[in-house]
Amino acid sequence: MSAETVTKAAPVGATVTAAGRMTALARAELTLLGRTRATFFAALFVPLIMPLSLRSAVDGMDLKGAGLSVGSVILPSAIGFSLLFAVYSSLVSVYAARREELVLKRLRTGELRDREILAGAALPSVLIGLVQCVVLTVACMALLDVGAPEAPHLALLGLLLGLAMWPALAAVVASFSRSVEGAQVAAMPLLLVSMMGSGTFIPFELMPDRIATVCELLPLSPVITLIRGGWTGDLSGYEALGAIATAVAWTVIAVFAVRRWFRWEPRR
Repeated sequence: MSAETVTKAAPVGATVTAAGRMTALARAELTLLGRTRATFFAALFVPLIMPLSLRSAVDGMDLKGAGLSVGSVILPSAIGFSLLFAVYSSLVSVYAARREELVLKRLRTGELRDREILAGAALPSVLIGLVQCVVLTVACMALLDVGAPEAPHLALLGLLLGLAMWPALAAVVASFSRSVEGAQVAAMPLLLVSMMGSGTFIPFELMPDRIATVCELLPLSPVITLIRGGWTGDLSGYEALGAIATAVAWTVIAVFAVRRWFRWEPRR
């Protein structure tokens, strides 16, 4: 399938609403994503495998002293892995690839607005990530005896904030790469830092206070905090507001950076 598939999927005049234009673009993007085997595999299967590797490490932690359980650690971490791999990492490659193939440049000559192009391209990855989060949640509730969330509105809010934040961060990172391969390398620092420092592998409750205070400012941290707090019910109003403010701040910064520096044509 050529790069022109995307541009032909949303011809001028065929879809008159923003939702219709983005749906047509998302449908074409999903087809292209399915044909990119490496990206599709990383987005679809890696987040499902990661929680299994985390189980042995969690079993060796002193969770009871921190008021946590195996399920309350693994479930938010599993959702975090989905956001990192299915949404962020895959979208960095998608944005860079479509830019280098001149797809983004062609789309801008039609009815699609800039934000519709970026949102439409992100929809398949966001949908995959959302489905994964639901599947992982159900699996953790069934296999790890997690139970229902004590504050479901916090868990849902954390997930929605993550689904809004990480596509924007992916567009920012893709802006500063010169190729698809370069985009994959550029995505690694934030991915690794988020995996190690956002409470996925080591909960904040088990970190030294100073380190935890710094790590709580990472982009993935407020998502993990809200989802974990939503399940345990131990998150205070002050802590919840702090996590929400951090997530919103990262999203606003990312959107500003995309509007300021996103490249629509290949970097030469």
